[in-house]
This record gives sequence, C-alpha cells and structure tokens, in this order.
Amino acid sequence: MGRIAVIGAGTGAMAAAARLAVAGHRVVVYERASTYGGALGRFERDGFTFDTGPGLLRVPAVLRDLFVKTGKEPLEACVDLVQVDPSARHVFADGTEVALPNASRAGVVTALDQALGAGAGERWGDFLVRAREAWDRTRRPLLEEPLWPNWQVLADQEPYPAVPHRRMLRTRRAGTLAEVGSWELREPRLAALLESHALAYGLDPRAAPASAAVLPYMEHAFGTWYVRGGMRELARAMYERCLARGVGFRFGTPVGRIVEKDGRAVGVELAEDPSAGHGSATATVEDADFVVAGVAPEVLDRLVGGTTLHGDDEVAPRRGAPSRLTVLLALRGGRPAGVAHRTVVHTADREEELERLFGERPGFPAAPTVTLSRPDDPGPAPDAEHEAVTVTVTVPSGLEVSEDDVERVLDAARRAVPDLRERLLWHEVRTPADIAEATGAEGGAVPAPALAAASGRLLHPSNRTRVPGLFTVGGWAHPGGGLPHAGMSGALVSGLIVEGPDFRGSQ
Repeated sequence: MGRIAVIGAGTGAMAAAARLAVAGHRVVVYERASTYGGALGRFERDGFTFDTGPGLLRVPAVLRDLFVKTGKEPLEACVDLVQVDPSARHVFADGTEVALPNASRAGVVTALDQALGAGAGERWGDFLVRAREAWDRTRRPLLEEPLWPNWQVLADQEPYPAVPHRRMLRTRRAGTLAEVGSWELREPRLAALLESHALAYGLDPRAAPASAAVLPYMEHAFGTWYVRGGMRELARAMYERCLARGVGFRFGTPVGRIVEKDGRAVGVELAEDPSAGHGSATATVEDADFVVAGVAPEVLDRLVGGTTLHGDDEVAPRRGAPSRLTVLLALRGGRPAGVAHRTVVHTADREEELERLFGERPGFPAAPTVTLSRPDDPGPAPDAEHEAVTVTVTVPSGLEVSEDDVERVLDAARRAVPDLRERLLWHEVRTPADIAEATGAEGGAVPAPALAAASGRLLHPSNRTRVPGLFTVGGWAHPGGGLPHAGMSGALVSGLIVEGPDFRGSQ
C-alpha cells in the first residue's frame, strides 16, 4: 500500500492516521509540538491538572466507531467515559437558575417549567422537535459524507422548519438563531439558553442561521460525556491506538512545505528546527504517495507556497473566527457535593456582549458569558481538600487580554462560586495568543462546526483539494470544528484515500 505523511497530531489527524494504517498504509505523523493531541491539551502545576481545550464530548458515536474500526478494544475499554448529569446548570442575568438533566426531554421540560414558569418547558421541547428535523436533513451531508460538489444546495436551503410568525402585517419565518429565540421561544431566558450554544462555538446568534438549532439538539439527543482524568485521556487513547496500528510519530518536527511534482503532492520537506526555513541546509524531504494536512488555513497557505487549493466555485477556508480565553483556577477547599460539572453564567447585557464580540470595534465584554467546568473527578486536584476549576470565555480573535479582563471573568465566575475569591490559591491564563502559538491559526481563531444555509459562510472546505494526493483534515476542513466533527473528518479522508473519489460517506 501507499506511504502517507500526516501533518499535525490533532484529533482529526490521528483519526485519519489510525484508519489509514488499518487499511494497510504506512503512515507517519509529523508534529511540530513536543506531544500529540492538538486542542486536547493539558496544563499541570502544584498537583493540579487542567484541560486547556474541550472539556466535554458530544456525539461519542464518532469516536466509538473509530475504535471499533481500528482495533479489538472499544472506546470504553480505553478511557473511562461517563455521562454528565445534569448536562449543565444555567445562571441567568436575573439570578434565576436551572439545572438541565442529561439527554432527557421530559426532565428538561419539567426543569424549565419549574424554574422559568409553566409553558417554558413545552416551548423548548417543541423547539427541539423542529431542531431534530434540521438535524435529520443535514446529518449526512454535514457530518457523514464528503462535501457535495453542488454544496450550494446546502448554502441556499434553510433546513430548520421555522414556525410562521406574524409581524408588522406580514408572516415571516425565523432566519437566524436569535429570531428563533425571540419569535418561537418568546422568553428572554430561553432565548439566552439557546444563544449560549452558538456563543460557545464563537457564533453570533444574530447572524448564525436558524440551522444552528442542531447545536443544542446534538447535546440533547446524544448527551454530554466526560473522560475521567480529563479529556487529555482521550487524546492519549487515540495516540496509543495509532501506535498499536503501526503509525509512526515524529514530534518536534515542523514541516516546511508540501512537496509537489508534476502538479501532485509527493511528500513533505522537513526542517530540523523551527527556525530553519525552506531551502536551509537542515531541510530533508520525506516521500509520500498522499499527504494529509491537519493544520490551520494560514499554516497550509505557507506549506503550499501559493498553490491554489480551492477554486472560486468552491468553499473557501473560514478566517477570522473568534477565539477563547481560558482561566485555570486552583482553589483551596474540596468540590462541594452536588455541584454541576458545567455551569453557564449568562451575561447581564446581551447587546453589549455581542457588539464587543462581533461588532466593528471588537473588545472584551464588560459582563461576559462564562462557562465553568468543575468535574466530579479526583484526578484534576492534588487531594480532596482542593478543587480545579476551568473558566472559558468566547473572545475576539487576536484580542490582547488585560488584567482587567481577567478580573471581569473572575467576577462573573463568582455568580457560580460565591466564595471564589476567598478560595483562590492562584490562576493561570491562556489567551488567544497562546492558541495562535500552539495551532498557527491567525489570532488564535477556533473553528466552529459546519452549518447549512447562511449562503455557505459556515461551511468548511472539502477534504479534497485541487492538488492530487493532498487532503485536509481536522477542524478547519469539512465538517468543521468540535471533537465529533474533527473525528469525522478523519473517517472521510480515510475513505477518500482508500476507496477513491467514489467514496460516498461513512456507514
């Protein structure tokens, strides 16, 4: 079989590498960092450990399929995967709180009725039914199949069956997620609950299409899962599966360029140290029959040196997506019993937050929406007398974070942990600049999952490129960001290489 060079060791890249190795290919992964995992990073200090990327897993079937297809041991034999319940606790601007049961429509309806008033749960439940229709219509083309050549069909058609709304003597249907919240949910706190799912992926609910309703639906339908010991354990399990299948890894080995011959990708040129540029004395070339690039668009641009990978009639790479600010908190005192794993503290000023995140003059919101992760797991803390808490905030890419910004995050987090200041031992901050350094994405941008409608703005480029033999994988390629989508990109790239252009998608 063929020789395959994989650039990057993120979720999508390792998923592709394991599948391709099982198919008989000789696979080598080249990673400029000193370890595997991509976004699934870890920070350790004084006995505390923190996930620095995604803290929870949704649609675990994608990774279950990967482990079934690449070995005898299933996913659950390699990591301790547990369902989080409640899936989230929400603290709204008026002080109202609600804990939503995991993957239980009846439980969610009851919880919302009790917290927000009679009828709130039914409206949310009816919304989820419509969201399921959007999911059913887009699941195959936006998650399980290579991007259609006639992708414009996905760009132009809104799959969400919006309810007709009478407004100003006209009947209209919601075209954005914000309109779904305003016109169909008709309750400010329900609208905030809905919009928080878009915000978590760096999407402006005022511009995100109604099809973004699939984001809360995925959480509802497939549950929210955590890996004991931290999500870094998932990366470890994928890495070990790759090793078991014979995949080679070269860490600390940046790729300087993708080598082409007669218009086809035929290998990669390596630089022995990050400062060695193309043509340096230390550069070496590794031949390959196929090259799989799991890197950000800006990095890929440098690797191909001006080669056109996607034409004017194809989906262009997304650029300028928002980033994340992560604050890691080491607290004295153990985790209180009954605390939710995930708590979302909603902003008191929605308009100000959205304008600061997505407006013409981006900046840090005065009162940001923050998400706290407090896993029911002894692993992240040094002992039972301490607690590790991770706080994440969506911020504009390229934002220079100040101490005042961090203080605003801590003030918002106190609404979920009132004694936070008294318990705080120390904190560490990971900024968009840190993400940019780790991934190469301009401004530390973080990719969102692909969504239908919106004229194709939220689609991602095909895994195939115009250069024969060169494929793209991971969150910046179809079907986009998030662990399940990145993992699915690995399955799609493997299928395209193993089965060829007639591959029609995962079964």
